[in-house]
Amino acid sequence: MQSISANLNVMIKAAEKASRALIRDFGEIEKLQVSIKGPTDFVSNADLKAEKIIIEELKKARPYYSIISEEDGSETNKDKEHTWIIDPIDGTTNFLHGVPHFAISIALKSGDEIVSGLIYDPIKDEMFYAEKESGAFFNNQRIRVSKKRELNSCLFATGGITKNEVDLPLRKSGSAALDIAYVAAGRYDGYFQNDLNLWDIAAGIIMVKEAGGLINEIDLSQNKNIKIRASSMAINDKMLEKLKNF
Repeated sequence: MQSISANLNVMIKAAEKASRALIRDFGEIEKLQVSIKGPTDFVSNADLKAEKIIIEELKKARPYYSIISEEDGSETNKDKEHTWIIDPIDGTTNFLHGVPHFAISIALKSGDEIVSGLIYDPIKDEMFYAEKESGAFFNNQRIRVSKKRELNSCLFATGGITKNEVDLPLRKSGSAALDIAYVAAGRYDGYFQNDLNLWDIAAGIIMVKEAGGLINEIDLSQNKNIKIRASSMAINDKMLEKLKNF
């Protein structure tokens, strides 16, 4: 196993601890589908519970770091230079419907750049992570973006509302974090989406870069309305040409 930083080790432990609660809660979803109340409130509680576990673990190790999280909002602490960016369940609609495709996402921002990122799929036990100038990894194995050069042999991912048709082979999985992780791992050749939140894709930004891919410039001071265009270098220009009206 390659050496990892103390901060990434903290992130991994926090994700693994939260994942145990998420797996238990996900196991209850099927029973709740037929109840009168339904699973919506239950999922909100699962989200909050996972987030609480993650924040507690991160604070235990780094009490002064600031925090941006989906459920809890922003918390500016003594150390304003370092900020954890957390999404406890990316893919909540999938979770809600009992679809086993969602992830925990944790990133660390230092100054004006993401320096560490982790995306963990607890159901498949698949962990993607990356650190600045240290490469991107999947379950301890080095990953690289796809080497394909022709669009007709590629597979792309997107999400949200597609206002205009795009002439590319597409999938919509319901989890932005996993979509971008899959680009880093070469499973997808590219990923594009509009109107994202920072916590959806913060970890994926460094993952794609460290896996040898390209990603558009992103203003990390904005938490909402983020646009993503990520792919390998080989097809980036061709993909962007197809996305002119997207």
